Amino acid sequence: MTETGERPRVGFFTDTSVCIGCKACEVACKEWNAIPEDGLLLTGMSYDNTQGLGADTWRHVAFIEQRKPVDVFQAAGQADAGSKLVDGAGPELRWLMASDVCKHCTHAACLDVCPTGSLFRTEFGTVVVQEDICNGCGYCIPACPYGVIDQRKGDGRAWKCTMCYDRLGAGMEPACAKACPTDSIQFGPLDELRERAEIRVRALHDAGQPEARLYGHDPGDGVGGVGAFFLLLDEPEVYGLPPDPVVTTRDLPSMWRHAAAAAVAMAAGVAACFLRTGRRPR
Repeated sequence: MTETGERPRVGFFTDTSVCIGCKACEVACKEWNAIPEDGLLLTGMSYDNTQGLGADTWRHVAFIEQRKPVDVFQAAGQADAGSKLVDGAGPELRWLMASDVCKHCTHAACLDVCPTGSLFRTEFGTVVVQEDICNGCGYCIPACPYGVIDQRKGDGRAWKCTMCYDRLGAGMEPACAKACPTDSIQFGPLDELRERAEIRVRALHDAGQPEARLYGHDPGDGVGGVGAFFLLLDEPEVYGLPPDPVVTTRDLPSMWRHAAAAAVAMAAGVAACFLRTGRRPR
């Protein structure tokens, strides 16, 4: 609790530099939340068998194969003068692995467009869908700038990560973070996670990985910062993430004002026409 008696906002910090692609988070998420299996079909492009987030995949571990020589000593944070690769010797490929999830945005467009109140913000600062209130309208799906929310086939309602809201209420951490064997997925108060992430990025830079960067941690970005942010080892687009996401409903207030002004102008024009017609001499 804060000094004002409020709960601190909690979230995820996913450090992709230590993700081993074990998919323990995917399994734990499905088991705890009783999520149906989603086919488990290999894409033919990598070892990924879930392809992306969806109504039946609330955690997705991406496997990204790059033809880029890697200094294994630098990757392990053990760089020294004698560990450099010479003439392209060493591994020709590198794997980037990252466990993706709903971002639980600060300015969540899905909340703005939900007509039934099915989507709501919890006391922990997370965004949750109440499936018993969802009417399946689907407005939240195009509203999400990350393409997270999805409708379940044969059901019609919207589903996504709840950050294990039931577990949070019992003082437990989400199932995915609990199951992660490398602490790639870290859970806790968002402010503490941001500080921890900054320290980790600096450590990677000092170890010779200048490409390490944070994604979604900045409260000044287009969605006001997210509740699930990431440490990446390449550009966001490589991981299938939008480079500069914005809340899709940011222009709604001005749109409504313009629409109201247009309606008033139209009504005034119609009234003026009737007044002129009524004053014509017989």
